Amino acid sequence: MRQKTLLAAAVSTTLLLTGCLGQQQDSGSDSKANQNADAKDVTLTITSNSVAGGKNAAGAAWITDWVIPKFTEAQKAKGVNATVKFDGIGSDDKDYKTKIALDFNTGGGGDVVEIDGIWLGEFAQAGQVKPLDDVVGKDKVDAWDGWGQIPDAVEALGRFEDKRYGIPVGTDGRVLFFNKKLFAQAGLPADWQPKSWDDIIAAGEKLKTVPGVIPIQLNGGTVMTEATTMQGVLPLLVGTGKTVYQDGKWLGESQNIKDVLGLYQRVYGSGLGDPLIQQEAKGRDKSFALFAENKLGILMESDYFWRSVLEPTKGVAKMADRDTAVGWAMVPARTGGAGVGGQDFVSMSGGAVRIVNPNTKYPQQAWELLQFMNSYDATKARLAGTAQITQREDVNKEVLAKDPMLSFVATKVLPITRFRPGLADYPKVSSALQQATTDVITGKSPDEAAATYQQALVKAVGQDKVAGG
Repeated sequence: MRQKTLLAAAVSTTLLLTGCLGQQQDSGSDSKANQNADAKDVTLTITSNSVAGGKNAAGAAWITDWVIPKFTEAQKAKGVNATVKFDGIGSDDKDYKTKIALDFNTGGGGDVVEIDGIWLGEFAQAGQVKPLDDVVGKDKVDAWDGWGQIPDAVEALGRFEDKRYGIPVGTDGRVLFFNKKLFAQAGLPADWQPKSWDDIIAAGEKLKTVPGVIPIQLNGGTVMTEATTMQGVLPLLVGTGKTVYQDGKWLGESQNIKDVLGLYQRVYGSGLGDPLIQQEAKGRDKSFALFAENKLGILMESDYFWRSVLEPTKGVAKMADRDTAVGWAMVPARTGGAGVGGQDFVSMSGGAVRIVNPNTKYPQQAWELLQFMNSYDATKARLAGTAQITQREDVNKEVLAKDPMLSFVATKVLPITRFRPGLADYPKVSSALQQATTDVITGKSPDEAAATYQQALVKAVGQDKVAGG
């Protein structure tokens, strides 16, 4: 709330707003769902952090060249003259977030707005975005047939406190990648699927016998920033049966946290991982290169590693024989059934969400536009022929048919995945978790690191918002 107040104070009364300027949020917004529902002349604006020739240029092109002409054509067939504008920003995430927060606070902003899923809870708690049921009506929301194509776990990206606020744009999943050639040298199977953390360590011990090979890369340390949290701590934490935030409290010093830090100690205290890589400015990039050069055996990452890093022709660390040399496996819980909800395997995912701005003058038409942007045809068109996981199962089934790795994530990983809590305090909690891994990697015990984490957490969010195990 303090951030909201500060942002609002920074707004000039002469601020230029986008097409849905006019109505401030208020307690009666629920009753406005049907305002202008029968309008024949409608102006809508789509806001996204993308711009032609710049950031997320492909997304900007999709909106201007496909979504807008196709949607206006469909509306014309219904007798509606729809004018759709594109408010493309193309700035860094922090500036974009500030911009749309200012818009929300002053009663403006795009009618359909794309936000990072990690911001949803923060905006919701500040009253800047509202549940879809309140903005457009529960019956209208429930009637959309697209929900049936979005797995419940993926739909959770657009939910906060069990209420739908928006529709996920797309997502990803975390898995264990492994080098089949190194596995063969170590006597490990090409269809490796560990069922516990002990199985991962055991594979690492065998890889240790192969000269010149780093057995395991588990992202850690403060230098790797959010990659440590999302590709390391959080997937492991849900594998202990706990999420980092639950029932209004952050998980503090607990056996679950100690277990996660204990795995870091097993990896980096016994030579299965290289602690120096975790402390280098470009350590994550170095780990990518080592994997592509057949010098690193197991690496926990998102599917981004497959489609953008190791991609044989355009990748960051091209791997010519990627399709035959790289294997993948689900991330196991600490032991069988120890994961959140009794799961044997776990994952974490990220992604963006599109919401209907509660300030819109045309809630029904904005909802139609949002549905249209997440339809089968629109979702497929957004990919522009590339293989990437979307929010829709029907699109994934078609476009990923020739990519076994991404198909694996879409069919096996997404149904069991979890998401970060989209709250204002999350970045501070994430930083404290990163520091805890640094402490272990540099020689402290899991107990010591957990105690330091507890102190940092209480300082960051307050004792009343911290829970034990």
